[in-house]
Amino acid sequence: MPAASRLVILDRDGVINHDSDAYIKTLGEWVPYPTAIQAIARLSQAGWTVAVATNQSGISRGYYDEATLAEMHGELHRLVSEAGGCIAHIAYCPHGPDDGCDCRKPLPGLLEQVREALRLDTLSGSWMVGDSLRDLQAGERMGCRSVLVRTGKGSRTEAKGIGLEHALVFDDLAAFVDWLLHQTQA
Repeated sequence: MPAASRLVILDRDGVINHDSDAYIKTLGEWVPYPTAIQAIARLSQAGWTVAVATNQSGISRGYYDEATLAEMHGELHRLVSEAGGCIAHIAYCPHGPDDGCDCRKPLPGLLEQVREALRLDTLSGSWMVGDSLRDLQAGERMGCRSVLVRTGKGSRTEAKGIGLEHALVFDDLAAFVDWLLHQTQA
């Protein structure tokens, strides 16, 4: 069983792969940041557990279906595995903003799913990495430490400066992983 203090939870779009205001609707549109794939592998190799928590309202909006999402996540697993890493769990919310679910970030339901899937008592002390305020808010509700990356919508989120009092800010996932692995090896 992983320890919460050795868990990194990642948002997907804008953290692991390029984001699009028009949604990532096909496997062909899902373009990972090469440095992010390597960063996930490096975390795994250093004994960290990596999970993903991602809002995917494009499903409820009819832009793509769960089978297409499964193809994207299958490719993510494959690339990370080829790089020598592992993603322990991917939780996703297929709902739209007005669907009244409890899993759409900033609500903590997706992170609760991660906690349950990994059989953890708490997520307190783990890391939540995102490119939007709602990612950080979901993590903070579960006791996670917050990291904002400037990729995706992160630079826009940083420019607003609201709600980032407790967040560390990095250029991208790879820069955060460099910092984290240095901190834990020191």
